[in-house]
Amino acid sequence: MERREEVAVGRLRFGAVLLACLLMCVGTVAAAAPDTPASPGAGPDAADYARSLGLRENWMYLTEGVPGAVTWVDAQRFVYRRSVRGGFEFVERRVGEEGARPAFDHAALARALGQARGETIAPLRLPFAGFQSVDEGRMIEFQLDDGRWRCTLAPVSCEKSVAATRGQPRAWGVVRDLTVLADGTPKLSPDGRYEAFVENHNLMLRQRDSGEVRTLSDDGSARDFHDPQSLVWSPDSRRVAIYRVKPGSQRKVFRVESAPAGQLHTHLQSQLYPKPGDAVDIETPVLFDIENGSRIEVDNALFPLPYQLSPLYFRADGATLAFRYVERSRKRVRLIEIDAESGKTRSVIEETADTFVNDWWHRSFFHDVGRRGEEILWMSERDGWNHLYLFDGKTGQPRQLTRGEWVVRQVLRVDEERREVWFAASGREPGDPYLQHVYRVDFDGENLLHLTPDHGWHEVVLSPDGLHYTDTWSRIDQPDVMQLRDARDGRLLATLEQADVSALTAAGYRPPEAFVAPGRDGVTPIHGIIVRPADYDPARRYRVIENIYAGPHDAFVPKTWWPFGYHSGGDKPIGMQALADLGFIVVQIDGMGTMHRSKAFHDVAWKNLGDAGFPDRIAWHRALAARDSSYDIEGGIGIYGASAGGQNALSALLFHGDVYSVAVGMNGCYDNRMDKLSWNEQWMGWPVDESYARASGVDNAHRLQGQLLMILGEQDANVDPASTYQVADALIRAGKDFDLLVVPGGGHAVGRSEEPIDYVHRRMFDFFVRHLMGAKTPDWNKPQ
Repeated sequence: MERREEVAVGRLRFGAVLLACLLMCVGTVAAAAPDTPASPGAGPDAADYARSLGLRENWMYLTEGVPGAVTWVDAQRFVYRRSVRGGFEFVERRVGEEGARPAFDHAALARALGQARGETIAPLRLPFAGFQSVDEGRMIEFQLDDGRWRCTLAPVSCEKSVAATRGQPRAWGVVRDLTVLADGTPKLSPDGRYEAFVENHNLMLRQRDSGEVRTLSDDGSARDFHDPQSLVWSPDSRRVAIYRVKPGSQRKVFRVESAPAGQLHTHLQSQLYPKPGDAVDIETPVLFDIENGSRIEVDNALFPLPYQLSPLYFRADGATLAFRYVERSRKRVRLIEIDAESGKTRSVIEETADTFVNDWWHRSFFHDVGRRGEEILWMSERDGWNHLYLFDGKTGQPRQLTRGEWVVRQVLRVDEERREVWFAASGREPGDPYLQHVYRVDFDGENLLHLTPDHGWHEVVLSPDGLHYTDTWSRIDQPDVMQLRDARDGRLLATLEQADVSALTAAGYRPPEAFVAPGRDGVTPIHGIIVRPADYDPARRYRVIENIYAGPHDAFVPKTWWPFGYHSGGDKPIGMQALADLGFIVVQIDGMGTMHRSKAFHDVAWKNLGDAGFPDRIAWHRALAARDSSYDIEGGIGIYGASAGGQNALSALLFHGDVYSVAVGMNGCYDNRMDKLSWNEQWMGWPVDESYARASGVDNAHRLQGQLLMILGEQDANVDPASTYQVADALIRAGKDFDLLVVPGGGHAVGRSEEPIDYVHRRMFDFFVRHLMGAKTPDWNKPQ
């Protein structure tokens, strides 16, 4: 901020304090800015808190016909959950038939499941949102917090499923847990003559008719072993391929469980947890010829510094096999082909970037057409936007199937027979560039067909035969509509659900408002939403709180109507509404560095997680304040977030303390060197360098301005709890005041989808009421 701006702000603050004093002298009550010496005024009372904390429970069962995710049972039947007054029901529909029928007897299943779990379950409050049909529809399976369950439907009975053998788990996908035995089940050759298996770290071969066992490798060891889970046979049964592994760091994170259930004394928990810079498992493919037992060595020159290799797979003719190589730097990805006869390798497709190749979520998609390697579908940002390409597997020449200033988000289906690709994308249609639509395009890049004509966010699920699809769409201001459409031309066949939210609206719910303003460059549109109090008065001034999550792996401002979400905390509109109803305006923004825009938009995050899009956010706040006189940011903005959002909230006070004044961080990854290897190296790079320190909440703790509350679930298995404690230690050493709430036994989602939700929310609400509103909070320790 320039000097003349500092003087102007100082004058404004002095004038505000003087005016407040004058108003108090004549008996007028004014809310004091948090940095004034005035005594706190009256704030929300206990009844206001009770209404806010109970908002989700009181409102989420007032809708009818809001559909959930669709699961096709077969080519004619599909099931889904929909809201009814008081809860939810599961229904089944058939193509060509009107109306829906119950998917099962809800009352009987609620009784059976309740008996099995030792609890009472209401038929309209079954504790799962979706299920899979098993045994031709005679059973259903679903996931609950304590594991997987199975219920027979006639007669109805429920039991917890025995967990299937997982084999050897990999911590964050890159380091095998060597304390767990790998799955040693022999793998049968396609012709049924042989079984391949690993014994004492070496690959063995058994001839099934004679029982004769041969040793294919004899030099394996605990520090250089053959991984049985990676073993694959060639289609002609002539060869077997396997990864040979040099294991990475077995770093453990230890957590003290201070108040374990059923015992007085503490319990020590441990977890395999590789962090940035740690050694990952180094895999090298090895081939063996079954006829003569010879090993075919594979040169690793094309994959010398792996972060991760994809599972090996043989091509249909058995002559070659392939895998996808992600370089540890994250700047290079290759599709590598191995000649099965000689072991020679070649790079079929190579993706490079000066920053990072985005390998997150659906961006690692590739597909061998016909499984022969002659054509390969590939996703790439090589022209600055994420698009689909069809590569010639022999020449490596690409044909671009989609193009333009918009992004492919994921591939839904590849129809090799019709040579078509179904995919979801955003930014192609006018309006909000984040709204997801669905399209189909030919393998030659022609005949692009838009299959979701309505203006909104679309979730499409294709029938198994590819002849029909359900399209469920909504916007934050448009409740859900579910349609059945013809997959050939997108023609509407039936409207299956049209949500009725009239009772919710009558209860006071209003959808968030969308707002768009230029970002740091004065040009790029930055999108956000605004949630106002239910009793909003445009003539009043409201302090502002931002709900932040700036993780580069996605975009986070809600685009669909359903306001309740999985997390009942402040990261969904209903949680933002609960906070707003105490007397604030609450907003959420997607700044630069987040996903689903151009490559340049995303690259802002590279080695720069401390940025968190704040220059864009601040420009957005100022643009809204200039337009809306009720939007009060003069005394500082409040901010809160969890996980990466916790880091972002702390960064607001460390690096932008002139704009943000009060922050709440929950289970934050405050130092990217302390968090999981996979997520942090994707955006901050490898090797670990000074960019990690620049973004660190520990190294920059001395910069703290304003009021900070950190909330921690002590048993967080996602972010090392030590990350929070190390910030606390640095703040103490810097002589800074802050608040810390530790929830014994709490996990990563404590206060969001984990109990004690209301208690954690109330503590966060209190913090903003006291420090941002400058008001008193109820005496919660006073006998009621």
